[in-house]
Amino acid sequence: MQTEPTSDISKNSKYYLYIAVAFVAILMISNTVAVKLIGLGPLVFTGAFLIFPISYIFGDILTEVYGYKATRRIIWAGFFSQILMIFCYWLVQVMPSASVWPNQLAYESILGIVPRIVVASMIAYFCGEFVNSYVLSKMKIFTAGKHLWARTIGSTVVGQLVDSALFTTLAFIATVPTSILFVMIAVQYFGKVLYEAILTPVTYYIVRKLKQAEGIDVYDNGIDYNPFKLKE
Repeated sequence: MQTEPTSDISKNSKYYLYIAVAFVAILMISNTVAVKLIGLGPLVFTGAFLIFPISYIFGDILTEVYGYKATRRIIWAGFFSQILMIFCYWLVQVMPSASVWPNQLAYESILGIVPRIVVASMIAYFCGEFVNSYVLSKMKIFTAGKHLWARTIGSTVVGQLVDSALFTTLAFIATVPTSILFVMIAVQYFGKVLYEAILTPVTYYIVRKLKQAEGIDVYDNGIDYNPFKLKE
């Protein structure tokens, strides 16, 4: 079984590409459905709340099985995919509407680009995902591969804190009272951590099956954790 990180995992792996595609798809879907506010009793949250935490589960699976270097490439793929998606939404938005199509305002309301929200989302995603992957990778070395539940939940506790705090602050500071801002951060943060904790058995199952199928269980000994180093 391969235990050291290499630069050609994506070429030799059976499932790495499929997991990477799923990761990017979930990321892009969550950004699209974030415009809808869902109400369950007194709770109000965006549609992304139901989907975005799954990207962290995929991030955990990628780092646990394939290592930080392989995950780093996928995080960047997700980042540039979001940029492409945003550009396409904006381009279609500014194109002239056909006279027989009366839904321009609806399009702008649902898929229209709000620069502040976009910037907040991109920064929060980038920082949160890399922190999540780094913490899990380091904890795997420290625990000698034991206690997967502690690594997945521990990395989420840190990564989602960075993500939730950055996004909510950058997107809504000076637009809502500070007390409400902290409540929004807390609700998103604890909800996402609880979400991943509940799905820990699913993560365990997928990780175990992938390691068996791939013959891979990478430990990131001596690697460069610089998030901007894409070439080895």
